[in-house]
Amino acid sequence: MVLVDTFPTDKIKDLSYRIGRVFPFGATYEVDGAVNFSIYSKEAKGCTLVLYKHGQAKPYVEIPFPESFRIGNVYTMRVYGINIETTEYGYRFDGEFDPKKGLLYDKTKVLLDPYAKSVSGRSVWGRDKKNQDNFPLRGQIIREDYVWNGDKPLEKKPQELIIYEMHVRSFTKHESSGVKYKGTYAGLTEKIQYLKELGVNCVELMPIFEFDEFENERKHGGEQLLNYWGYSTVCFFSPKAGYSASAVYGMEADELKNMVKLLHQNGIEIILDVVFNHTAEGNENGPYISYRGIDNRTYYLLTPDGHYYNFSGCGNTMNCNNPMVRNMVIDCLRYWVSAYHIDGFRFDLASILTRDEFGAPMMNPPLLDSIAHDAVLGKSIIIAEAWDAGGLYQVGRFPAFRRWSEWNGRYRDCLRRFIKGGAECAPELIHRIKGSDDMYGDRNASASINFVTCHDGFTLYDLVSYNDKHNEANGEDNRDGCNDNDSWNCGMEGETDDPDILALRYRQMKNMLNILLTSRGIPMLLSGDEFANTQYGNNNAYCQDNAISWLDWDMLSKNEEHYDYVRRLIAFRKAHPVLANPHYEFEKNRTGYPEVSFHGTNPWDMNESEPALAFAYMYAEDHEKFGTKKDCFIYVAINAHWEEHSFGLPIVPKGYKWRLAFEASGFSSDIGKENKNIAQDSIALGPRSSAILLAYE
Repeated sequence: MVLVDTFPTDKIKDLSYRIGRVFPFGATYEVDGAVNFSIYSKEAKGCTLVLYKHGQAKPYVEIPFPESFRIGNVYTMRVYGINIETTEYGYRFDGEFDPKKGLLYDKTKVLLDPYAKSVSGRSVWGRDKKNQDNFPLRGQIIREDYVWNGDKPLEKKPQELIIYEMHVRSFTKHESSGVKYKGTYAGLTEKIQYLKELGVNCVELMPIFEFDEFENERKHGGEQLLNYWGYSTVCFFSPKAGYSASAVYGMEADELKNMVKLLHQNGIEIILDVVFNHTAEGNENGPYISYRGIDNRTYYLLTPDGHYYNFSGCGNTMNCNNPMVRNMVIDCLRYWVSAYHIDGFRFDLASILTRDEFGAPMMNPPLLDSIAHDAVLGKSIIIAEAWDAGGLYQVGRFPAFRRWSEWNGRYRDCLRRFIKGGAECAPELIHRIKGSDDMYGDRNASASINFVTCHDGFTLYDLVSYNDKHNEANGEDNRDGCNDNDSWNCGMEGETDDPDILALRYRQMKNMLNILLTSRGIPMLLSGDEFANTQYGNNNAYCQDNAISWLDWDMLSKNEEHYDYVRRLIAFRKAHPVLANPHYEFEKNRTGYPEVSFHGTNPWDMNESEPALAFAYMYAEDHEKFGTKKDCFIYVAINAHWEEHSFGLPIVPKGYKWRLAFEASGFSSDIGKENKNIAQDSIALGPRSSAILLAYE
């Protein structure tokens, strides 16, 4: 039986329409062939639906919402006869224009639906460039009919994760990648076997929500500079079409979902880097894209005279703890988990999410509470970058609701300083190795995302090759990018053929990786660091769509020994769950030894509060507790000194022998050196070196 009120009540051209459903927001294709449109605006006086044929400059029809189609502050309409394969849509909003009040309504502007599931105009990366004053960012309607064949988010235990941060385009765009569909989701899919062999089990993708790569486009030194990283969102519900090989056929959503499904089939989770702190609409001089013309005072933090607060450093700041904005963020995250099976999210400049409508930090931010306790997000990984561009630094004290993890910037800074010779950092580094118990004691070690490098800064190779940033190619006179890198070039700035300097650089990289992958907490690697990728000293390659940013896969064969070292180190961590124990358990376990202990150059002799350049730590792995075959002991010796040191080895139970598992040496060390028996009382480490030993029966 069909109810009478489901039939259209009005007609325009070849389309008929009637009042629609309030939820869900956005444009939803219905089983009867209708499209339900629903959009919120608190202060608009009227709304018009604008429909276009794909790629056309002028609309083929505009349908004003009758007042009877507004329910509360929601305009909703159900339209019949739309061909969703050839249709794009937007909205006009009418209302008061008074910038001093923060009201910016302009009915001449056609605005993008904030809930659009696909956005037209950027289907091919770097092409389809239009007049930027009238750029056609329009919504497209998709069918949610992808066949998942039983796939779902993997829900791995957080302590099991080894995260690999990457940029979708950079990962395979270089000619040396060898993939068919370079720089795309499909290209990444072709590299899944590589990721599996490396051993990482979670990829963290830099922003893949739709953005405009031509934002702030310019030329410098003959190179076209773009908005390459994508930290300037156009639409939070739409995948970046320019990262899809099939977007010209309207298949970007399916291509991304196929990538997710195949990653899951290979045991690899997916975290998205999400940017809810600001949008691409910029400051007062920015373009009308969406929120500015729909409900400016709801979506942005405004000063009393209508200007934008700028805690993001990008012109505007989203009003994230407004109830409607909070609901939008939750709707977005739920959508990516349910429709795309995404496993988790890393929140860029997440301290902004703690600010109230006046920009002041809140003790218990409603948005963070809602995300932490949401039913759909209950098994999702949620990670905060716990600082913002307004100076709010909350690492270790982020309002976590016993749920959030954090990029541990203090881990990165401390480890870098220690490895280049900062003896004063040793007492802090001990806490970082323990899982930052001094910071996350009310949670557990999985709250700490440990990293040495990330997209924002030097690569691992550049960290040991440059004292200073070299961002001249960005066209900002080298003013951009961080000046405090805690880097050391090992004696020569940039590239060199000096074998001693090169050997030291590779040794220093391994020193940092040895500590990173034997620290408690969740380790994160930057893509390409496993084969010593370089950005030639550029520590802020946000605009570089070229060889500066693209991974050069020829380096994989050039640095095969370094890659193999990293691969084996990852496998070692996965084989020894004591390294990843999220609980702060340091007392003696069933082995009779402390589960974690720290040592000077003499065993059991260390003042953990005093500076040091050489120290060691040992894990006692109880096979019954951790489900391994036998008890074993892991001893990590670190020598950050420029002189040799001998380390006395702890006495282990009778029948156990110390074996060398890893030794940080230069670029020419022998592969397969692990498990070599060594003297049972001591090990000598040369200047700036480290080693990992394993004792078992």
